[in-house]
Amino acid sequence: MPTIMIVDDEKDVHYSFERLLSSQNVRVLCAASGEEALAKMERGSIDLVLMDVRMGGLSGLETLQKMKERYPKVPVIIMTAYGTTDTAIESMKYGAFDYVQKPFEIPKLKAMIQNALEVSRRMREVVLLPSAGGGEKRGQAIIGNSQAMQEIYKRIGQVAPTDAMVLLTGERGTGKELVARAIYHHSRRSNKPYLPINCAAIPMELLESELFGYERGAFTGAYHRRIGKLEQCQGGTLFLDEIGDMPLATQAKLLRVLQDKTFERLGGDERIQVDVRFIVATNKELERLVQEGRFRADLYDRLNVVRIHLPPLRERKEDIPLLVEYFLRRFGNKVRGISRRALNLLMEHDWPGNVRELQNVIERAVILARSETLDERDIELSSRESPRDSEAQARKLQDHMRAIFQMGKTMGGGLNLLREMEREFIRQALEESRGNQSQAARILGINRNTLRNKMKAYGLDKNP
Repeated sequence: MPTIMIVDDEKDVHYSFERLLSSQNVRVLCAASGEEALAKMERGSIDLVLMDVRMGGLSGLETLQKMKERYPKVPVIIMTAYGTTDTAIESMKYGAFDYVQKPFEIPKLKAMIQNALEVSRRMREVVLLPSAGGGEKRGQAIIGNSQAMQEIYKRIGQVAPTDAMVLLTGERGTGKELVARAIYHHSRRSNKPYLPINCAAIPMELLESELFGYERGAFTGAYHRRIGKLEQCQGGTLFLDEIGDMPLATQAKLLRVLQDKTFERLGGDERIQVDVRFIVATNKELERLVQEGRFRADLYDRLNVVRIHLPPLRERKEDIPLLVEYFLRRFGNKVRGISRRALNLLMEHDWPGNVRELQNVIERAVILARSETLDERDIELSSRESPRDSEAQARKLQDHMRAIFQMGKTMGGGLNLLREMEREFIRQALEESRGNQSQAARILGINRNTLRNKMKAYGLDKNP
């Protein structure tokens, strides 16, 4: 159970947080001063600190600096009244994770706390390689004795002590984020921040502000300066997941950071120097995206310094027994083993979701197990197609769409047959992506605005 410490000289604030977090499965400690907070951090493990800026004795800013010197991996969220926003923003430069204004917006505050706890876990839960032993007891471990995994361990060991750019490739669920954290934990930056950003999960219009921050007035709603992840991660490691989904405009700005080690906040003209190590990951073929004009060739060249490819589980099935044993130790309570028939069932499966799917299958089986040994009745497997088939279908759709668009240009675009074919391909792409427009646009090889316009024209925006 994670521990959150509230640092504020007002008792009412302590009581409010104790009530707010009572249902969140966390332990809450309270301190009335910076001095008391530092003393409590010496006595026990703290996962997250929420601290007021203005207190008697040590100020919040002074306390923050001492905390980051002694406990660099503990995220600190600064609490501020409207009149002290500038001080809170200044504290971000000293390593604060984020700041929140009083009076609090409860949903926003809860989301911020959960995000900070997840970042804290990733920074502090060490990812060990098999040669280190005991990974499952002291943190997480990367599992596998296959030749492909042995090469990956070797490459991690070679690249971790350096500051080299690392590009991780592989299908979803192969463990790219785990490898990124292993590199971080074995690097000379392991006592500095590790911040992950999923480029596909953040809307295009927000990704740049998340990365670079912004100045007051940079856009509608930018009422205060905000420090981005690049500044927060000074001296540490920034993990950019799903880099293939980054918009071209943002790619150009990222390239400048990699070349010059400087950037500007949105709406600003101050050049900010940054010392950050980048690890990036993608499940897409960046070379193909470059050919299609959807990824910058110069950025690809910058990223492709040291490449580590994680093979899909179907190509290293000899590791499945080891993975099952590992997950049983992690999730097992009453369950002690697995029958030969159940293991054979797992070995025969194609694992479209890779290691993540296997982990979910074992966790579900342990929860629903009928005895101390898993048998085939406890195993529920997915019947969805493998990524190989999905990618082939996506390419087929893209080829058809390009042909349709070209025919439309040649023949004036007014033929009913072409329109019906185009509508059907768009409908298929939306069905394939389960209504996710960004993914459907990528499948079709068009941008999202073009897709939206065509959905509206064909009435698919109301009934896709």
